[in-house]
Amino acid sequence: MKDIRKYIDHSALKPTITEKEIESIVKKSAEIGFATVCVNPCHVKIAQEIADKKIRICAVVGFPLGANTKEIKIHEALKALGDGAKEIDMVMNISAFKSGNYKKVEEEIKAVVRECESATVKIIVETCYLSREEKLKSLEICINSGADFIKTSTGFGFGGATFSDVELFKEHSQGRIKIKAAGGIKDLKTALKMIEKGADRIGTSHGFSIYEEYLKNNIFLL
Repeated sequence: MKDIRKYIDHSALKPTITEKEIESIVKKSAEIGFATVCVNPCHVKIAQEIADKKIRICAVVGFPLGANTKEIKIHEALKALGDGAKEIDMVMNISAFKSGNYKKVEEEIKAVVRECESATVKIIVETCYLSREEKLKSLEICINSGADFIKTSTGFGFGGATFSDVELFKEHSQGRIKIKAAGGIKDLKTALKMIEKGADRIGTSHGFSIYEEYLKNNIFLL
């Protein structure tokens, strides 16, 4: 059995979340041993100070619509890294993608990956807005751009991660990029099935309850 802790990016992205809540979430996530805590840019510095090198901090960029300009996304990502983030989850330009301007989308991702070479970069493609063909095109763009991960969802769209989408990315990526399933993953069964289908990370705001369920089911940690 996989150690579920190493897969979880515990997200703390609600617009009403307080700095005190961020501090508590980071402390608890570090104690458990999650892969990262994913926060909004304004909370990176606070989170990193609390993390004290015990857990990696992930920052979202262009979140949640992906509609910022390339220059703003680069600046936002570099500011997050300067504040202590080690991973970046950037929303691709969904409008440009849906307009068929694939070159613009790819150039933007390449630029962010290039400027953030020291960080792990995940690209959120927001699968709920995409057809099967568009999902495969977004996968191709993410691979060509040198991103480390393709991520299914922001959690703010009308749909989140699906098993079929993770399977689709796994089958067609052929090991060229990792996969982060995010959006609507609220329990251990779903998380484990996402991993079984090919997910390398799980993005969820339910990390604590998933971990508690993991322990209650007498699953031994590695």
